[in-house]
This record gives sequence, C-alpha cells and structure tokens, in this order.
Amino acid sequence: MKIGILGGGQLGRMLLQEAANYPLQTKVLDPDSEAPCAHLCDEFVVGDFADEETVVAFGADCDAIGIEIEHVSVAGLKRLQAMGKRIVPDPDVLAMIQDKGLQKAFYVEHGIPTAPFYLAGSAAEVDTSRLPLVQKTRTGGYDGKGVQVIVTAEDVGKLWDVPSIVEVFCPIAKEFAAIFASDGQGGVRMYPLVEMVFDPVLNLVDVVRMPAQLPPEVAQKAQAICARLADAFTGAGLFAVEMFVSQAGEVWVNETACRVHNSGHVTIEACVSSQFDQMLRLLAGWPLGDSRAFAAAAMVNLIGYEGQSGQPVLPGLQDLLARPSVSLHWYGKREVRPGRKMGHITLTAADADVLHVALETIRDNADLRVMADSSDVS
Repeated sequence: MKIGILGGGQLGRMLLQEAANYPLQTKVLDPDSEAPCAHLCDEFVVGDFADEETVVAFGADCDAIGIEIEHVSVAGLKRLQAMGKRIVPDPDVLAMIQDKGLQKAFYVEHGIPTAPFYLAGSAAEVDTSRLPLVQKTRTGGYDGKGVQVIVTAEDVGKLWDVPSIVEVFCPIAKEFAAIFASDGQGGVRMYPLVEMVFDPVLNLVDVVRMPAQLPPEVAQKAQAICARLADAFTGAGLFAVEMFVSQAGEVWVNETACRVHNSGHVTIEACVSSQFDQMLRLLAGWPLGDSRAFAAAAMVNLIGYEGQSGQPVLPGLQDLLARPSVSLHWYGKREVRPGRKMGHITLTAADADVLHVALETIRDNADLRVMADSSDVS
C-alpha cells in the first residue's frame, strides 16, 4: 500500500518514523527540497501542496492521501477522492476546518459550545466600542499566528484589514486539548485529555501535560463535546480539539485541527498507540489502535532562541539525555530562527505528582535553548 502525505514538516517526519514499522510505501509532497521529511520517505516530491493540479498528479499513484498541514488544495483532494483514493480527513471536513468562520458556524449548528463571535469582512466592520476583543483571521493562521488581542483604543490601529472572526475576550482559567480518532463508521478512540501551557510572548504551546488536571465535571463535558463532534464529522479522521475553561467555569471549543497535532506528541511515549500510529491506521483502513495511556507524560517544545539564525545546535543535549525518562525528538530543520519549533522532549512518570516534580526540575535546571552553531554558548 502506498500512502501519500501532503506536507513535509516535523509532523510528517514523525508520521514517517512510525510508518517504518509497517509494510507501507510513503510519498511526501512539500515545496521545500530540504524539508524534515525529505530523506525519510520512499519518494519525495517538490511541489506546491496548495495547487490543485500538483496535488492530483502527486496522488495519482497513491492508495491513500493524508495531510500534516491544513493549508492544502481541497479541490485536488476531492478529485482524488472521486478517483477512488482514500482521503483522510474527508475533504469537506478539511474545507470547513480551513476557514475559522465556517468552523465557528459548524459549532453553532451542532450545539458545540464556543466563545461568542461575529464575522467581520474588514477592519472597518470590527466593533471597537467593546474592548477587549480577540481578532482571528479566517484563513492561514497557525501556531498562534493570525490571532491578536485588541485591548485598548490605542491597539485599534493594529487591526488586520482581512476577513476575520471577532470574539468576546474571555479570561481563561486553563487551556486543554482532546485528541480522538474516528474511523467514520462509529468507531472512536479518545486519548486522555492534555493540558497546554502557552508561551505568552510567542503565543504557541510551550508545555503539554497528560493527564490534564481538570475537575471531573469539566472532563465529562469535554468528552461529551468530542462525542458530538465525532458524530458530526463525516468520514475517518484524527482530530485535535483545543478547548478552554473560562474563569466562570464554562467549557468552550477554541478550534479543531484535523490532523496529527503538537498537543498529541506525548502519546508517542505514553500511549499504546500514538497519534501517529492512529493516523496511519486510518489511512490504511486498519483497525483503530489502543489509545490508553500507561504513564503520565509531559512535552516541552524546543524553540529557536532569541537572536539566533543559522545551523541549529542543542547545547544541553548531553545533559538532557543523561536525565531519566527523557526522550528527545529532533525535527531535522536546517535553520534555527527565533521562535521556530526545532524539536521537543518528552518526560514520562508513574503519576502526575512525580511528573510535576520532574518537569519543574527540567525547566529550572536544564538548558533547553536551540542555538545557531556560530553562537557563543559557553
């Protein structure tokens, strides 16, 4: 069986590492000839995964096609689906996920709780009489890009003049995520909920912890939300649902990704079947894997350090590898840049309390900087 993947970044790289355990051929499409996937797949194609004709030509000799990034040609995937190819996720679901306005409308239609919002076609349509507010571009955003908070009248000039969703600013008590796999035929496997801690400057995930430390009633609401989403989404897919608990105790869905996701990296070391294993099973049409966790786990992103540009090095590598229950995942990117995800480490422990101590020790004492090789790291 030949599996095609649109996107050659670190998510695809980890997917390929898992695929090596199976009797599968792998083919990857990415515009960067030195993408992290370039040397790990059976066939690598340089091309634009957002171009319809390129996607159709790429997938013509594949049995199934998946994604590791949402910004791909839906039209191309629909044509491949019409040719009898297995597409995960369903192109109609992907089209909805790509547009945050359509995604929000989907939540409302299916009774999924989400932050109050309205759509604005331009900056002029944003009601600036009610501050603070959150502006999110309808398309193209990722890793915190395309999201900003407008707090004061002085901030109004920063509004993006693009189609956006505008949300009520809600003080957040905790952010968490739920990942589940659906085979499209009623079979669903849900992973333990994970808690996310964001870098306040870079606005991207810094730490992910599993299991999330949530009140039982919040966890129950989250599981019920995922059950409704599994029923609402058409076709097979792996879904990462980002949620938050407001300071008033409300549980709202922020957004959903229909692919392997940063919040699910802990499943590699801590679960019987990781999110990457699950995605391959979905693509191949195989039975869903066991999503149970056998350890508590935390992931810490390794981010390009401020002022760095060039070939990446990890000064704290030997120290990290000498620590018990630490696993390193290096993404194989050729250049470090400030704020760029370059890898991650995973810590595992017998329970959440032991994990907390290990995580605090790592963050307080380990060198987690990713630097350029010409830098003075003494």
